[in-house]
Amino acid sequence: MSKSPYEILLRPVLTEKSLNLAGGATSGGHHQYTFQVHKSANKREIRWAVEAAYGVKVASVNTTTHKGKVHRPRMRGAKPGKRPDTKKALVTLAEGHQIELV
Repeated sequence: MSKSPYEILLRPVLTEKSLNLAGGATSGGHHQYTFQVHKSANKREIRWAVEAAYGVKVASVNTTTHKGKVHRPRMRGAKPGKRPDTKKALVTLAEGHQIELV
């Protein structure tokens, strides 16, 4: 791979839902971790990056892309703004593997 794992994996998504999927204290956990990834990364690159960065075995990768929100200008004559597009990956680990995020 020409990219570093940390160029592909931008940051982990730490929300209540993603932490419950990862294996919170109250739930059994599904060993699924959510990462915000580079927009051009494909599933093979994401799998390689997670295995290289965390030393775990990845069972599957699901991805989703989100279009950035367009904002209308507040004043006349101003140009509309747009938030950047993002891509998230839901990574399922093999049995017996775990990532310590927090």
